[in-house]
Amino acid sequence: MAYAQIIAEAFSVREDYVENIIALLDEGNTIPFIARYRKEMHGTMDDQTIRQIADRLEYLRNLDARREEVRGLIEAQGNLTEEISAALDKAETLSEIDDIYRPFRPKRKTRASVAREKGLEPLAEEIMASQTTSADPFEMAKQYIDAEKGVENEDAALAGASDIIAENVSDDAEVRKRVRNLVRFHGIVIAEAAKEGEDSVYATYYEFRQPVEKLAGHRVLALNRGEKEGFLKVSVETDPLRPLNSICSLYVQGTSACATVVRNACEDAYSRLIYPSIEREIRSELTDAAAEDAIKLFGMNLRQLLLAPPVKGKTAIGLDPGYRTGCKLAVVDKTGKVLDTAVIYPTHGAGQEARSAEILKDKISRWGVEIVAIGNGTASKETEMFCSKVLKSIPEKVSYMVVSEAGASVYSASKLAAEEMPEFDLTLRSAVSIARRLQDPLAELVKIEPKAIGVGQYQHDMPQKRLEGALDGVVEDCVNSVGADLNTASAALLGHISGLTSTVCKNIVAYREENGSFTSRAELKKVPKLGAKAFEQCAGFLRVPGSSNVLDNTAVHPESYKAAKALLAHFGIDEKDILEQGDKLTDAAAGADLSSLAEELGIGVPTLHDIIRELAKPGRDPRGELPEASLREDVLDIKDLKEGMTLTGTVRNVIDFGAFVDIGVHQDGLVHISQISNKFIKHPSEVLSVGNIVNVKVLSVDVDKKRIGLTMKGV
Repeated sequence: MAYAQIIAEAFSVREDYVENIIALLDEGNTIPFIARYRKEMHGTMDDQTIRQIADRLEYLRNLDARREEVRGLIEAQGNLTEEISAALDKAETLSEIDDIYRPFRPKRKTRASVAREKGLEPLAEEIMASQTTSADPFEMAKQYIDAEKGVENEDAALAGASDIIAENVSDDAEVRKRVRNLVRFHGIVIAEAAKEGEDSVYATYYEFRQPVEKLAGHRVLALNRGEKEGFLKVSVETDPLRPLNSICSLYVQGTSACATVVRNACEDAYSRLIYPSIEREIRSELTDAAAEDAIKLFGMNLRQLLLAPPVKGKTAIGLDPGYRTGCKLAVVDKTGKVLDTAVIYPTHGAGQEARSAEILKDKISRWGVEIVAIGNGTASKETEMFCSKVLKSIPEKVSYMVVSEAGASVYSASKLAAEEMPEFDLTLRSAVSIARRLQDPLAELVKIEPKAIGVGQYQHDMPQKRLEGALDGVVEDCVNSVGADLNTASAALLGHISGLTSTVCKNIVAYREENGSFTSRAELKKVPKLGAKAFEQCAGFLRVPGSSNVLDNTAVHPESYKAAKALLAHFGIDEKDILEQGDKLTDAAAGADLSSLAEELGIGVPTLHDIIRELAKPGRDPRGELPEASLREDVLDIKDLKEGMTLTGTVRNVIDFGAFVDIGVHQDGLVHISQISNKFIKHPSEVLSVGNIVNVKVLSVDVDKKRIGLTMKGV
């Protein structure tokens, strides 16, 4: 199969670019490395596109492997013909290949196989061949009556022959293709209540009908879950006349008695064998497509969450709110090291609130705290108001931010957390994680299994291997797009850096602990088991801020150091002064002939652009700035909400049918897609991203069901 040609057509890109990507992948290069440091070879495609190409390549290779496997199985039976081989070559999907193999697949006992054992296959063949004659099928059947074989009379013989014809029709790849396509375009998905009168969250699907081709992915997943939980009965229905006519056009000839037997067998094949199978296939296709869309959405949300702006270089307090067990407090320094911990009880009456305030003030003063991170779980609003009051009463300038604590409990109970903080219990580890999330969301969130972060839809219903692979790819892309400080990155963070195995990551940390901080990228070569290939793949993504070579704290790859230094010399800039002369470089490059300059330096134009951008701001972080926190003191609980009330909230999750916004009342509100914008949008992600601060108005409140309807229109 010409993989490059097929993929190039599918993605509308140049075939030679795809050929280069395939070659680079086969040579063992990682996707982040290819995307960042081999741009000339693929026309500056981003990591997401290259990952999609890699996925498509894997699918095509698996398709070819299955094609050859089936060819071999049929050949081993002595049934391979030129026609079958040609059909296999033309097959473009796994289902088409399986349809071709169906007649040759070893079968369990069927009505047709029993009939064949009774010697009725010749009768089936005679009936098929006699459709255009006046032959009487009952007369034909008399010749096959054999009590010893269980064929007692003509009816039994005809029934057996009809079963054989029906199975042959069912095994016909062309028949299945036709029926499949008809159901795809004309089928209706129908759902109804499994038990009459039973209320559930699936009540909106109790009288549901929608065409297969128009069914939204989130509805497919909701129907599947409702069916699995026993609340719904789901089926796919279609008018049988159209597929039956299509089948009969292939098998029925005329209106003779034999043709009538064949027609009846076709109807039996359709209702008993073909349609139930096709219905399962269609539902499986819908589920696979819905899962793929949900995984992409999950990945998009995860990417936005991981790339949330950090608060670097500040000592922070993490507050994990709670009522009965109190609010857990952890102080961490600017590198994330735990300095102090405590438990306070700001919601346990005036006396405890005053005592808690004194403890918080003391921690802020003693450790020089500059920012407070508050988890958004139970008692978050009360803790936020308490914290705001305390911060207004002290001379120090300290700000606060409410952060998502999704997955914090999962991390706190993990083996990794126990290894990192063996001296603390689960609750205090959670407070530490919340503080570190504010300091550097990416570095902290990579420690948590992605699907536990809670920014998707129906993630537990996804094919877990595919979900984990896709989300791991997102994490890898995010970590490498930001880079990691070689001297502070944990083994968990390093584990997502291009080219590094878990063993090498542990060796890097061990080397650092034994020899002190790395002083250059080149020193990486001294780490055990970090060979030349691994160095090539990882070096550009690791930063050494304290290096005497300013290039070691940029995304410029060591292979381009010579070109970078020549570039600075070309514009008369001393590399030692680059921190102060970044603007000069940008201005000079803006007026230069970059094509000629790239040729002179022996690099491609895309690489030259990247080097200029890096040298303009060495050590820059590609993530943005955090918005200011806002607080509304009159809203503590869902019961405090009133229709028409305007609030400020944080987008916590974007899904197919809207977005969930945290407005500080323990229950996120839903902004339905129809309430996001005055303009028509196909998907909420066109307007909203996880982490956005938005103004919303309350549309509806259902306290019993804990549902909050919000709108962004006219706010």
